[in-house]
Amino acid sequence: MKTFKLHLIRHGMTAGNLQGLYIGSGTDIPLCDEGRAQLNELKERFEYPQVDTVFSSPLLRAVETANILFPDAKHTFTVHDLREAGFGKFENKPVKELVHDEDFKKWITPGSGYVPEGAEPTDQFHARCAESLMKLFEYMIRMDVTEAACVTHGGVIMSMLSSARCPPAPGAVDGRPRLRLHRADRCAAVDAGPSGGSHRRSCPLAIADTLRGQAETEENEAFE
Repeated sequence: MKTFKLHLIRHGMTAGNLQGLYIGSGTDIPLCDEGRAQLNELKERFEYPQVDTVFSSPLLRAVETANILFPDAKHTFTVHDLREAGFGKFENKPVKELVHDEDFKKWITPGSGYVPEGAEPTDQFHARCAESLMKLFEYMIRMDVTEAACVTHGGVIMSMLSSARCPPAPGAVDGRPRLRLHRADRCAAVDAGPSGGSHRRSCPLAIADTLRGQAETEENEAFE
């Protein structure tokens, strides 16, 4: 049985990361100079996957990372639902201050059900990430793309791995995709194949048709 592998890669460093800010989809900032330099250094030190198809979040920090790591990719797509969660009133605030905020404590407590003003509900975020992962694999299977990369955000990656019930350790687990979990200088690779039973779920096919049409016409534009 054929295996389809998707490499999940977190975007590079931004000024917000350096400043310790809580940044989600409500803040669209590029990589900082240090982040660009780090990515170029890491390209020299590590062997990134050689892929022709790259998906990325539409946020600048992810798009720029994808362009640095995969400048020769033939098919590049920005995917609206690969964006980070929206943090509402906590957006762009220093984490060291937020940890003392009672509302923030409720926000990060699993099962609390608390949604800060202007934020994306946690359950909706996880549902979006899970569906996006299925849609990307659906496209890869339909287009016979056996290996691709996805450049997105840390929260999105962890949500995807959780939805796929992937343990953060190497090796195959019965009924689950295999994976390798790393950070910005490395990546997580999720395989959908003989051991990837959890990926065999139904999902909308419209996105696969959209991507296929773009690939065939070489119009690799953003889609939702």
